Amino acid sequence: MSEGGALTRWKVVCAYDGTHFSGWQSQTNGLGIQDCIEARMTELFKQPIRIHGSGRTDAGVHANGQVFHCDADWGHGTAKLKRALAIGLPATIQIKTVASVSADFHARFSACGKRYVYRMVEGDADPFTRPYVWRFERADRLDLEAMQSAANILRGTHDFTALSANNGAEVLDAVRTIPRLDLTVKGRALKFVFEADGFLYKMVRSLVGALVAVGEGRLTPADLERLIAGRKRTKDVPTAPAHGLFLDRVFYPPQVRSP
Repeated sequence: MSEGGALTRWKVVCAYDGTHFSGWQSQTNGLGIQDCIEARMTELFKQPIRIHGSGRTDAGVHANGQVFHCDADWGHGTAKLKRALAIGLPATIQIKTVASVSADFHARFSACGKRYVYRMVEGDADPFTRPYVWRFERADRLDLEAMQSAANILRGTHDFTALSANNGAEVLDAVRTIPRLDLTVKGRALKFVFEADGFLYKMVRSLVGALVAVGEGRLTPADLERLIAGRKRTKDVPTAPAHGLFLDRVFYPPQVRSP
């Protein structure tokens, strides 16, 4: 225990394979990634510990750089805390970094942006890749030039109501800024990289679905532009499968050390 039993706020970066979890958020069935980490922390600190993530990831979505914070009394240094946290966690969850931060740091509310990566393959993939890509089987190749044109439209600041899935709930502010949207192709493998100041529910998977619809010829870049302007979700925008999506990094202002 630290002197005086003072609580320290800890910023933790973790990675996980979301295949067999019900998402990040704590679930009544105990299958949230949050549940697993909190159970380990409760065991370690001998009392209930609540962690606060930078945001939710859905069932089946993975992470390379999810961030959470918690308050706990630990007087043995960050390296030992990192090792202690890792003990007892499933092999599908990795603790990457641990750092003490100021008491006003909040994993969610201090964040100023996020990066997501989505992976897909045109055709089949080997057994070690299949669980982590969208295998898109189609006779014809996607029109990559049209997809790049559509990506140019999506960059910048827009109301993304038409490219999110809020289950009918009214979102007070659906305006987001995407400064980076990259589409790279290597053989039949496609990689999408999205960076924004924030994302709406299922927005990244909807962005990928819209770009692929353009690549198929079911939408044109002009159609996509009209959809965004119309601010209404339609069946023309599919939601890409969860298992190809990775939360890659959470960004914080310079005064907060970022992983």
